Amino acid sequence: MGQRDNRESDVRRLLDDLCIKLGFCLPPEESQRLRESPPGEVDSFTDGVFEAEGMGDMRYTDLRRQVRGVVDQYMRRWVGTEDQAAGGQTR
Repeated sequence: MGQRDNRESDVRRLLDDLCIKLGFCLPPEESQRLRESPPGEVDSFTDGVFEAEGMGDMRYTDLRRQVRGVVDQYMRRWVGTEDQAAGGQTR
């Protein structure tokens, strides 16, 4: 249960960052959906954010690149955390 709680908190921070930095402030139900069941890939998570904002048609390439960059930063940290939790070593 601890891993899920941590991930949900991490996703909350990611979504807060997207709201503050880029103006992607998702409706509460969409935010909750992503927190409870976050996509496991950077592109899938980015797509989920755009779909939640009603912008899923891929016309916003520059903005998508910015959102993807923030998502990627967070997800890289998650991978390191999962490796440590599994007893692996990160370099």
